[in-house]
Amino acid sequence: MMESMLVIDHSEQTMTPFAFWSYPPEILNLSQDEIHIWRASLDVEPSWVQDLQQILSPDEQARAARFHFEKDREHYIVARGLLRIILGRYLEMEPHELSFSYGPYGKPGLTTLLGHNVLNFNMSHSHGLAIYGFTRGRKIGVDLERIHTDFACEQIAKRFFTPNEFAILHALPAEMKHEAFFNCWTRKEAYIKARGQGLSFSLNQFEVSFTPGEPAKLLNIAEDPYEAARWSLVELEPDPCFAAALAVEGHDWQLSCWHWLEY
Repeated sequence: MMESMLVIDHSEQTMTPFAFWSYPPEILNLSQDEIHIWRASLDVEPSWVQDLQQILSPDEQARAARFHFEKDREHYIVARGLLRIILGRYLEMEPHELSFSYGPYGKPGLTTLLGHNVLNFNMSHSHGLAIYGFTRGRKIGVDLERIHTDFACEQIAKRFFTPNEFAILHALPAEMKHEAFFNCWTRKEAYIKARGQGLSFSLNQFEVSFTPGEPAKLLNIAEDPYEAARWSLVELEPDPCFAAALAVEGHDWQLSCWHWLEY
């Protein structure tokens, strides 16, 4: 079965992006030098939503019930249900047996297993599409956003991005601005999620590359000039209408990209 891999050239710190997603093997093995990314559609048959809801914890079911719109509720149920199923495959556990804990800023982690080689994960979903990232012994963050073109992206960038990033966005041709904006946004969010610090770490405290066609890279971090070198930042391509990014500790790893088989 064909597998997508990210190739890292340590001398230049450049990345060769993957261009396809493949179906996963029957047996999932995840070593410390691997990162697995999954994509999945959240628009499924109503009966599947009901089945997935049954494997959620009481607190997850309560949160699902608080969504005002039915479609948002269903997407949450499917996203969390698939997370449990995929984690269960890696850990050889029943999905409903998994237990989650949450960091001070809401980042989820497993309480089922402890240890240095613990399975770390992160997820993001937007407009019916989800991505999941899995690794062992490394911090990881993913982010996904549908690319919209019906808003004043420069106004938001001026408020949340660094002055240099705003200047770069402002100078781009109009037809590139929104894609560039969402490249920047998802790369920043992926890094913040990997750190597990939420909104306590401001988006304008660090810089990323984001011009369309330019390799993703964490350029600098105001609080620590050496921190950026510790991280890899990768552009993900789950769908032409979306921007997505992966942030993960270290550089000595390979990336496999899986497409979730229909539930």
